[in-house]
Amino acid sequence: MRIVLISTPIGFLGSGKGGGVELTLNSLVSGLLSLGHSVEVIAPKNSKLYGINEKAKLHFVEGEDQVSWQHQNYNSPVSIPDNSLLAGMLEKGLDIAKKADVLLNMSYDWLPIWMTLNADIPIAHLISMGSESSVISNLISKVYTKYPYNFAFHSKIQANDYPFIKKPIIIGNGFKLANYIFQDSMEGPLGWVGRVAPEKGLEDAVYVANKLGEKLNVWGFIEDENYASKIEQSYPRGTIDWMGFLSTDELQKELGKCRVLLNTPKWNEAYGNVIVEALACGVPVIAYRRGGPSEIIQHGKTGYLADPDDKKTMLSYVEIIENIKRKKCREWVEKNASTEIFANKVVNWLNKVISEYK
Repeated sequence: MRIVLISTPIGFLGSGKGGGVELTLNSLVSGLLSLGHSVEVIAPKNSKLYGINEKAKLHFVEGEDQVSWQHQNYNSPVSIPDNSLLAGMLEKGLDIAKKADVLLNMSYDWLPIWMTLNADIPIAHLISMGSESSVISNLISKVYTKYPYNFAFHSKIQANDYPFIKKPIIIGNGFKLANYIFQDSMEGPLGWVGRVAPEKGLEDAVYVANKLGEKLNVWGFIEDENYASKIEQSYPRGTIDWMGFLSTDELQKELGKCRVLLNTPKWNEAYGNVIVEALACGVPVIAYRRGGPSEIIQHGKTGYLADPDDKKTMLSYVEIIENIKRKKCREWVEKNASTEIFANKVVNWLNKVISEYK
C-alpha cells in the first residue's frame, strides 16, 4: 500500500508542540514500513522523523501554525491564518496522494475533514482528540453519513464523544518496544510527563509530591509559562524538578528510573501515550479514571485509577505502589500496544476506507 500522511500543523515534528501526535506518527510510520508499505509524510519545515523511519520520504511545508482546538472555545469559529501551514500541507498531500492509495490525515482540524467531501482521493482521519469543537464535530457527522469508515479513534471513551458514530473503529496506539528499556527498580522518584498546560493538571501531581515530602520530576514542553510559574510559586522551592522536553530515547531512560508515573489530566485524553511509554519501561501508573487512560490501566495490576480530580486518593495509591509487579506493566504493552499490532489495525482500517471509493 502507498500511504501519504499529513502531520499536525501545531508544530514541527521534534518540537514537542504536537504532543502525542508526534509519537503516534513515528510509531505508525515504523510499523507500516516494517509491514512493507510505502510511506510519505507531509510535515512542517524543520521536522525530523526517528532514525528508524529513514525509508519514509519526508516533505516539508512552510507556513503559519494553527492554534490548537484545546485552547479555543468549544463554539469558536474556524480560523485559518494567511499563509496557512495546514492548507499548504493539505495541498501538497492531495497532490502526492494522486499517485498513492490513501491520504491519512493526523491533524484535528476542519479543513482536511471538509476536503473529504470535495476530493476523489480517499482521505482517512485518525482523530486525536475527543470533541473539542462544535464545528468540527458537526462536520464529522456530515462526512460520516457518506463515508462511515473514514474516521478511526484511539479509545472507546474518546469515540463516545461522537455519539452519532454507531460502530466506531478503535485502533489504540503502538510503540516500538525495542526503544524502551525495562527497569525493575522500585526505589526511584515520582514522575510526570506531558505538555505543561492547564488541561494537563500538573498541579495535582505536585500536590502529591509535596504531601510526601518528595521531588516531582517533570518532563515535557512548557507550553504555558505563566501556568508553570504559578504552580512553582504555590509549593516549596525544589518540589518540582523541571527536566525539559526529551527525545523518546532519552526520556525512556529517565522515566524508567521512576517508581511511579502520575497522570493528572483535567480533560478526556484520547489515549494516553505517556502511560504506555511508562508501562513499557516497567513503571506503574496512577491516573484519574478519565479518558483513554481508564481503558489502558488495569487497576491493581499495572497501576491504579482514582476518581477524576481526587488527588488525595492518588496520594494513597502512591503509598502502596510497590504492590504492582513491574513485569506485568511491560507484558501488557507487549500484548496490546506494539507498533506491529497498531500498524496492522491501521492497515485493516485503511483497506475499508479505500473500498468505499471503488
